[in-house]
Amino acid sequence: MAAPDVTVMFATYNEPQWLEWVLWGYATQTHRAFEVIVVDDGSREDTRARIDALRPQMPYRLRHFWQPDEGYQKCKGMNRGILLAESDYLIFTDGDCIPRADFVARHLALRERGRYLTGGYCKLPLELSQRITREDILEGRATDYAWLAANGLERHTLKLRVKREWQRRLFDAITPVKPRLHGHNASAWKDDVVRVNGWDERMQYGGQDLELGERLNHLGIRGKTIRYSAICVHLEHKRGYMKPEMREKNDRIRAETRRDRAAWTPYGIDTHLQETNRAD
Repeated sequence: MAAPDVTVMFATYNEPQWLEWVLWGYATQTHRAFEVIVVDDGSREDTRARIDALRPQMPYRLRHFWQPDEGYQKCKGMNRGILLAESDYLIFTDGDCIPRADFVARHLALRERGRYLTGGYCKLPLELSQRITREDILEGRATDYAWLAANGLERHTLKLRVKREWQRRLFDAITPVKPRLHGHNASAWKDDVVRVNGWDERMQYGGQDLELGERLNHLGIRGKTIRYSAICVHLEHKRGYMKPEMREKNDRIRAETRRDRAAWTPYGIDTHLQETNRAD
């Protein structure tokens, strides 16, 4: 099997239905030479069973890496996933974000050395999230503004409505939103991420992706906005893992990173280099 052009990587935790919808979203991609690594942060066995059942149906290589449930440890899982990735370019997203059919293609077309990319997403309300079906995803309705608006989407976001290439590039260029690395839709060269030692594994939920982007900035890798060019939609769900103390700790770590202009964390990828990693 030829090496993939890009590795798509995201974490999941006990949301097998949302995970399935996301995986079907990648089955619709116009660019096919990619692999998907599902970083499983301790889900129950039903998640593995769902992935095993779906794997033969997917037109891409689907890999599954599981780690024990030790609380919210996405950063550790993502670092292990980076070591498993077989391509030199990485797309980071979430296990509750359905990609538009051109999602992978847009990240590849717009990548450039010395930059990381940060794209856009649209949050769906819970009722609409629950209404989406496999057929809606395969037919493109789940990322189509007109269909979403007719079925309960009240956010009149431009990101889903901008269609023409020149319009996308124009809005990307003039948006006042500062480019920051958002884990739901971002990409970077693998060697750049390794140079900053990946995610800081002290961090749990809340801003851990932004901190990674800040270290890339300190290294000289600047963000590039593609929020109108690469789009996904976010399925709503409960977040039982959110705790105020996680955010407070992460805020302190981010403040240290900015104060010291740190480009490296000692709590990252290199702690796993001696491990024998495997993904199904």
